[in-house]
Amino acid sequence: MLSPSTIAFACGLAGGAVLGVAGRAGRFCTLAMLEDAFFGSDCRRLKSFALAAAVALLATQALAEFGVVDLSRSIYLTASIGLGGAIIGGLMFGVGMALVGTCGFGTLVRVGGGDLRAIVVFLVLGLSALATMRGIAGMLRVALIEPLSLRLPEGSNQTLTSLLGAGSTARAILTVAIAAALAIWALADGRLIRSPRLLASGLAVGAAIAFGWFATGWLADDEFDPVRVSSLTFVAPLGDIILYVATFSGARLNFGIGSVAGVVAGSFAAAMLARGFRWEACDDARELKRHMTGALLMGVGGIMSMGCTIGQGLSAFSTLAISAPVTMLAIACGARLGLEFTMTGEWLPAVRKLFGVST
Repeated sequence: MLSPSTIAFACGLAGGAVLGVAGRAGRFCTLAMLEDAFFGSDCRRLKSFALAAAVALLATQALAEFGVVDLSRSIYLTASIGLGGAIIGGLMFGVGMALVGTCGFGTLVRVGGGDLRAIVVFLVLGLSALATMRGIAGMLRVALIEPLSLRLPEGSNQTLTSLLGAGSTARAILTVAIAAALAIWALADGRLIRSPRLLASGLAVGAAIAFGWFATGWLADDEFDPVRVSSLTFVAPLGDIILYVATFSGARLNFGIGSVAGVVAGSFAAAMLARGFRWEACDDARELKRHMTGALLMGVGGIMSMGCTIGQGLSAFSTLAISAPVTMLAIACGARLGLEFTMTGEWLPAVRKLFGVST
C-alpha cells in the first residue's frame, strides 16, 4: 500500500507534467497574457487563462457539491480575508515576475528548457519563500499583514457564497453563471478556437487544477495520515522542494513537491520532442541582478498573498475565495509597473498610466 504522501506526490507529478507541457508546447504563460493584453491588444492568452479558470471552477465545485472534496480544509477558505497580504503581496509578485520575465510556474517551464537563469530564479524564489514562511521574515510578514486582515463573522469563511449567505442551490447557480460567463467571453469571437494550442492548454490546465483538489482531497485522504487539501501553486512548493532536498531524512514528499518536479519534467519532455532544448545564461551582471531581485519579490510577495497567478488565479479562484480576484488585480497592476520599468527604466510613467493621470 502506498502512503498518502506518496500518492499525493505522484498525483502532483502528473498534474505538474500537464502544466509543464501546456507551458512549453501550449504557450500557456500568465505574464505573456498580461503583456499581450497591455501592449499588443491580443487577448488570446488571457482568454485561454479565462477558459482554464472556468473549467477549474466548474469541476472543483462539482467535486465539492458531491462531497468528494472538502474545500473548507484548504488554506484559501479562512475565517478572515487577508486584504493587506493580497494587495501588497500581489503588487510585489507582479513587479517581480515582470523583472524576471515570467512567474514561478514559468520559471519551472524555463528550467525544463535548459535556462540557467531560471535555475538562479528558482533558488532565490524558493529560499525567499521559505524565509517568509518559516524564517525571520515570517515575523515581519505576520506583523505587517495581520493588522490589515478583515476578520469575518463566526462560522463563515471568505468564499463568495458564504459572504452572500447563499445555500447550495444558489452556490450551484452562481458557479455555473461565473463559469459560463468566462467560457463565453473566451470562446465567443472564435479567436481562441482558431488557436488550438492555447485552447487545448486552457482546457488541460483547468482540468489539472480540479485534479489537484481530487488527488489531495480524495485519493490521498487518510484520517490517520492526513494530507493538506490543496491544488497547484508555485511559490511555497519551490521552497518545500529545496527543504526536502536539504533535509531528506527529516521531510516527506507531498503534492507540491511533485507538482514542481512534474512541471520541469513535462517542459523538458516537450522541449526535447520539439528539439527546443538549449542552454541559456544571463548576458551580463545587470540582467542577473534584475532576475534575482524579481525572484526575491516573487518569493516574499507570493507568500504574503498566499499564492501566485496559478495558486490564487486558478486554484483559489476555483474555491470561490474572494482573495483570488483581489490578488490577481494586484498582480496585474504590479506587472504593469514592472513591465514599464523594464522597457523604459522608469516607474513614474506607468504609475501615471495606471491611475489615469495625464502628464
